[in-house]
Amino acid sequence: MDRVSSFDEPLKKLLGGATAKVMAEHLDLHTVGDLLHHYPRRYEERGKLTALADLPLDEHVTVVAQVADARILMFNNGRGKRLEVTLTDGSGRLQLVFFGHGVHKPHKELLPGRQAMFAGKVSVFNRKMQLAHPTYQLLDASDADEATEAVDAFAGRLLPIYPACKQLDSWRIAKAVDAVLPSAQDAVDPLPAALREGRGFTPLPEALLKVHRPQTKADIEDAKARLKWDEAFVLQVALARRRYADTQLPAAARRPVADGLLDAFDAKLPFTLTEGQEKVSKEIFDDLATEHPMHRLLQGEVGSGKTMVALRAMLAVVDAGGQAAMLAPTEVLAQQHHRSITEMMGELAEGGMLGGSDRGTKVVLLTGSMGTAARRQALLDLVTGEAGIVIGTHALIEDKVQFHDLGLVVVDEQHRFGVEQRDALRSKGKQPPHLLVMTATPIPRTVAMTVFGDLETSVLDQLPAGRSPIASHVVPAKDKPHFLARAWERVREEVENGHQAYVVCPRIGDDAEEEKKGKAKKKATEEDPEKRPPLAVLEIADELRKGALAGLSVEVLHGRMHPDEKDDVMRRFAAGGVDVLVATTVIEVGVNVPNATAMVIMDADRFGVSQLHQLRGRVGRGSAPGLCLLVSEAHEASPARARLSAVAATLDGFELSRIDLEQRREGDVLGQAQSGVRSSLRMLTVIDDEEVIAAAREEAVAIVAADPELEHLPELRTVLAALLDKDREEYLDKG
Repeated sequence: MDRVSSFDEPLKKLLGGATAKVMAEHLDLHTVGDLLHHYPRRYEERGKLTALADLPLDEHVTVVAQVADARILMFNNGRGKRLEVTLTDGSGRLQLVFFGHGVHKPHKELLPGRQAMFAGKVSVFNRKMQLAHPTYQLLDASDADEATEAVDAFAGRLLPIYPACKQLDSWRIAKAVDAVLPSAQDAVDPLPAALREGRGFTPLPEALLKVHRPQTKADIEDAKARLKWDEAFVLQVALARRRYADTQLPAAARRPVADGLLDAFDAKLPFTLTEGQEKVSKEIFDDLATEHPMHRLLQGEVGSGKTMVALRAMLAVVDAGGQAAMLAPTEVLAQQHHRSITEMMGELAEGGMLGGSDRGTKVVLLTGSMGTAARRQALLDLVTGEAGIVIGTHALIEDKVQFHDLGLVVVDEQHRFGVEQRDALRSKGKQPPHLLVMTATPIPRTVAMTVFGDLETSVLDQLPAGRSPIASHVVPAKDKPHFLARAWERVREEVENGHQAYVVCPRIGDDAEEEKKGKAKKKATEEDPEKRPPLAVLEIADELRKGALAGLSVEVLHGRMHPDEKDDVMRRFAAGGVDVLVATTVIEVGVNVPNATAMVIMDADRFGVSQLHQLRGRVGRGSAPGLCLLVSEAHEASPARARLSAVAATLDGFELSRIDLEQRREGDVLGQAQSGVRSSLRMLTVIDDEEVIAAAREEAVAIVAADPELEHLPELRTVLAALLDKDREEYLDKG
């Protein structure tokens, strides 16, 4: 164990209290090992020395030159300032530019006549070559030898740029890394020797030296390949052990019963299940029939019929004498599920009630805003076993909720729940209940293998018969205002044809807290007058009632409304009593109104790709074709517009989820609930490293199958223990 001790040394011992405190508080780095795994974000290529006359565009260069003049320019009514410095080296001239907070230091140091080395990437602005925010080092003109030495050391090197913070910049982190780098020799190598040699990997101590102090670009590639593999492999071993441990847990097998509730339900279905639904149902029923808990992730496009698959699984569990609980993220969604499930089941959802089926069971709803009497009755129905199925929100998790025999937990829209919440519900079973996690946000295979690596995955990618295609178009409101006018005409036409429409806005509006945020944002973005607060439901609804949609019934729906009020609006919209619903993203999941055919998304560029796809899935749910209009003021050449064009171009959620992942940071994808995993991914990127993750998973599964306790791999066990500190172990336990 002595071999890990230097990695466990607190940074305070080597770097001093002040630096260690900043690293702990702002970068979450506490030990030598933490700092050695704080990898450079990129490397600055200084480039060989270049004469100003020969500067290549778009390349990294280093120049030695003299400051000819320097001046501060104010812009944006004196709120912004810019420092412009002109250099000369006898062969040509070059402009440097510094903005904002970066002006202060160079303004004091880069005085006319001073000589220095400058490094940066050459760009063109106003037809002049320039370096923006270059790094530089002043030269002492009086000592020629020293200056030559400094130039040699400065130019031609790969300088690591570290993820930094305001209190500690990259070069100070680099100095701290220098202080702890000798400890890299003590790194415990998690890879079994045969695997390491078989794949030709650099030893771990060498990889750490190369990633922090590379001599060549090949060094960086070498180190990255090794460090990525370590992350993928250790994580996949943790998940493989988790899956193995699950197979050792006891659970009550819940086998469907002939002529029971499920058969009665299937017999009254007015349509046949899709091939995909049949296939996924079989996978689920096979899992339910085993004596260890099912852990399955069901991903399905919006409208692919996941609820139907989940309901059939719940009915099978009720047939087998158990109860099933469905956890939904919002009251609107819980009520919607309760309504659609009781409608689908008909008299089968009225077990024990007058007119109910003798094979039926009670289906109860449990939410936070229910009246005391209704709530008391629901709790009673659960503890006695009278209710076979319960649908609810977080209210299901409370201590006073008890079940007669909980056999299956279905979590809808899993990304809305923390792991703790899922676990709290699962702990209510006499034995661990089976778990089915559903999501309509398509997840790329690599993310599924990483974030949900302890779950088996089923995919529903086929839409039920009779579903209509959705046409999507970007409406450039700023460049072509007449397109927006036409969008409202299209909404009117849909309503005149007997259909309904949604208008989605990013904000509710009319709120003091939001006003405050809006003012803060306004102040922060005054340098860019393009930026304005996002459009709000209350304002847009008002404008539409008075203007473009005057005469139509326009209602609002948002999260600040009382639950009864929300439910009332949703019911009236579902019944056709409201023409246009102006809403926030509360309608994103589960709201099912087949007669709604058009959706206009305002400020569409302020939503993520997956969210837009999710929202769009609310239309075209009936036999009439759907229309989704993405309204944006973003510039045609901007990344935001490219994102919207991608959404408009395809209805394939898996394709869009890849685009989404490429454009977002890894951490967003892995989400807060997966904090344990997220913080262990420093080099691996789940979108680009699919092959690494797949190969690591294969190796991990083989190793765990042969040696579940890793008795013959003490180094791997040590590294796993460090990765899975208490929080992360709990995260994986609860997954």
